[in-house]
Amino acid sequence: MPRAAREWTALEVKNAKHSGGRANDRRPVGGVPGLTLQISPAGTKSWLLRYSIAGQRREMGLGAYPEIGLAKARERARDVRDQIWEGLDPVAERDKRRAEIALERARQMTFADAVEQYLDAHLDTFRNEKHKYQWRQSLTAYALPVLGSIPVADIDVGDMLRTLEPIWNTKTETAARLRGRIENVLAWATVKGYRTGDNPGRWAGNLAAVLPSPIAVKKAKAGGKEGRQPALAIADAPRWFREVRQRDGMAALALAFQALTASRSGAVRLATWDEIDMDGRAWVIQPGREASKISGSAHRVPLTDQMVELLREAEAGRRSEMVFPAARGGPLSDMALGKTMKMIHAADVKAGGAGFVCPTMNRPAVPHGLRSTFRDWAAEKTTYPSEMAEIALSHNVGSATERAYRRSDMLEKRRAMMADYGAFLWGLAEAKP
Repeated sequence: MPRAAREWTALEVKNAKHSGGRANDRRPVGGVPGLTLQISPAGTKSWLLRYSIAGQRREMGLGAYPEIGLAKARERARDVRDQIWEGLDPVAERDKRRAEIALERARQMTFADAVEQYLDAHLDTFRNEKHKYQWRQSLTAYALPVLGSIPVADIDVGDMLRTLEPIWNTKTETAARLRGRIENVLAWATVKGYRTGDNPGRWAGNLAAVLPSPIAVKKAKAGGKEGRQPALAIADAPRWFREVRQRDGMAALALAFQALTASRSGAVRLATWDEIDMDGRAWVIQPGREASKISGSAHRVPLTDQMVELLREAEAGRRSEMVFPAARGGPLSDMALGKTMKMIHAADVKAGGAGFVCPTMNRPAVPHGLRSTFRDWAAEKTTYPSEMAEIALSHNVGSATERAYRRSDMLEKRRAMMADYGAFLWGLAEAKP
């Protein structure tokens, strides 16, 4: 049995010096088997406990001197020896306690805190200022009121449903994007160690089992036919357009621009000035800006004289990167455009007119139906090729093989077609194919 080390006094520990050389000195101080004072060549001191467990020699640090004095070091060493006596590995137990402490600290990270840290780390990677605004605005408006004070470690599917269900059927596109953004924040929190387990924001195999798909909701809203919305009768379109142009306000301006371009309302409402090329006379809608059926590529809209006139009007009061900003900043809402159309319809009825009713659905026309009006005009009033009109609507044309070999988007030919359509809406001329 090895001889027990002489017990040092606190004064001896204080006065102990390094013996010279490059290696650390290690000196048994007695009182507890294996307790050692380690002295570096620079003169700093710390405590080590040498022990054996399961036939292996181990060392464990017990702290630095003088923060940990001799008496405290011996107390810690005895606690470690007690763990060894009970068959526990003190290093593993220490690591377990540290992990528990870290987890407890992590549990204090609320979703609101996680959002701020995530945005601080990622917002600069978004090249478009509008995307930055949308990220923060959607999380602030819809997620934080429900999830903000909840630790990220505790957020589950039930919390996700409480956040998404109130807007899933009424603001489906916003809710779908919000879900993805919450999923990203929670994924960041998992990687950072603030939560463990599955991501409750995940769609596939998770929320998809309890929420209808956004596409299914959209179809249900459209009466089971995606994209089928009440449209203006061709004969009513010029009269309606005159009414729009007589109205003030950014919503009316955006609605007129939507009609001239036959674009989706989302693309118009979210358009930014960096998408507008006045010199090249084109509006380049980036992938993801609208619910385009042509995925993964930008869609170019040729700008005609009529469209440029509206853009100049919008630019005269420019106050943000949005082409058609809302009064309080940010993009116009879909409701703003719909409300403007309702007001135009109601005003016409009040004046003794028939209003602006879809001839096939017998319902007042809505913004998305303006695209159908353009398509009907192209088919019934012109001899422009149908594929040209489909491309103008950002629809896929032909088979995958045909699309692979067709490199042109017919921009200049479409410019002539859209100019004719603009003249028709302005009531200046009939279509000239």
